[in-house]
Amino acid sequence: MTALFEQLRAISPWEAGAALLGLGYTLLAVRRNLLCWLSAFASVSIYTVIFVKAALYMQSALHVFYLVVAVYGFIEWRRGRTAGGELVIRSWGSAEHFAAALFVLGTAAINGWLLDRYTNASAPFLDAFVTWGSVVATWMAARRVIENWLYWLVIDALAAYLYFTQALWPTTLLYVIYLGVVVQGYVVWRRAQRAQHVAQAEPVHVAG
Repeated sequence: MTALFEQLRAISPWEAGAALLGLGYTLLAVRRNLLCWLSAFASVSIYTVIFVKAALYMQSALHVFYLVVAVYGFIEWRRGRTAGGELVIRSWGSAEHFAAALFVLGTAAINGWLLDRYTNASAPFLDAFVTWGSVVATWMAARRVIENWLYWLVIDALAAYLYFTQALWPTTLLYVIYLGVVVQGYVVWRRAQRAQHVAQAEPVHVAG
């Protein structure tokens, strides 16, 4: 018990704050709330510095990308709405998913090898896979593609293990919580997408 309290006392308030902001992003994204991107911007600004200090260089680079996508996502979600204000949800076909898988596996393999050979990076191949998988999943979320939640299910499980090995306890806990939230996100978005399809299929009644 004493060791647990010592670990809790050692937690950086900055990391705890970034974790809470990151959780706020995900919960708001489930609700298709535009403010999720503002929460994301604040969270990743802090995490960029944290990951540099942890020698997780690809995670640092990823969070710089997140800053850019947070701005793009805010703009895309503002304009990608129905007349009633509902976020329009898209789906990818098999060709897009195949291309995404090839991109992630190929870039992660090359990136991981370079990190392993030329840097002191922690867990280079896992770091690279989580990074490039997150790039694709984040882009999908910004573009309102529903399958982003399924991608996050795999990525967040691997990320939780990665952060656990680096003793980033609040972040590890955050990503464990994410696993439950992303399942909820997919269910909520799927229900909303079906409702949109039904609304589009309904005939228009013209008064005679």
